[in-house]
Amino acid sequence: MFEILKNIDMEPFILSFKLALTTTVILFLIALPFAWYLSQTKSKVKPFLEAVSALPIVLPPSVLGFYILWALSQNSPVGAFFERYFDLKLVFSFPGLVVASCLYSFPFMLQPLQSGFEGLNRRMLEAAYISGKSTFETVMRVAIPNIKPSLLTALIVTFAHTVGEFGVVLMVGGSIPGETKVASVAIYEQVEVMDYTTAHIYSAIMVLLSFAVLLAVYLFNQKQGNRLSTGV
Repeated sequence: MFEILKNIDMEPFILSFKLALTTTVILFLIALPFAWYLSQTKSKVKPFLEAVSALPIVLPPSVLGFYILWALSQNSPVGAFFERYFDLKLVFSFPGLVVASCLYSFPFMLQPLQSGFEGLNRRMLEAAYISGKSTFETVMRVAIPNIKPSLLTALIVTFAHTVGEFGVVLMVGGSIPGETKVASVAIYEQVEVMDYTTAHIYSAIMVLLSFAVLLAVYLFNQKQGNRLSTGV
């Protein structure tokens, strides 16, 4: 058993964590102002924006992966632009995986943040504005410190969801060792060659990591709930 574990290639997991961390940081910077806007606006386009941003949740990964693959390819304006001016091929590359992961995991970052902002006490925000704080200061000093459970949920769930991606990353990145071969793709390949022992080990690692992430979220939220109920 120890000999089998010794021969396990950890590179796909390292690449998965690198992808997940990069995606989480980028999405946090993008989703935070957008979530604030959606939580505060009364515009008629709000339902449309919410529906568009939630599409990756309901679309089959193959559909989303196909359109992302087309959009990043050399035959699309986006892909051609990056290759011509930055000499960067987005298809079957790590940067392409980051773009695909950001699109696929966007609602998992956005929705918890939006729910947290919408649950804030309106009087607290109004008091911040009355005291002379700008919108940026209100968000950074008042809103964010008061949505810690939602913030942690958004960060951890986005990270975990990105680590577990398969369909989209396979279509956009393929399986290039050290470049695009993430853990989920490695498991699929082991099953294809009927190496079920390695597939079991890879899968077990993913199960344990996913469970640990979710447990951390629930424990933190429970702790925050207890603090609120006791007034501590």
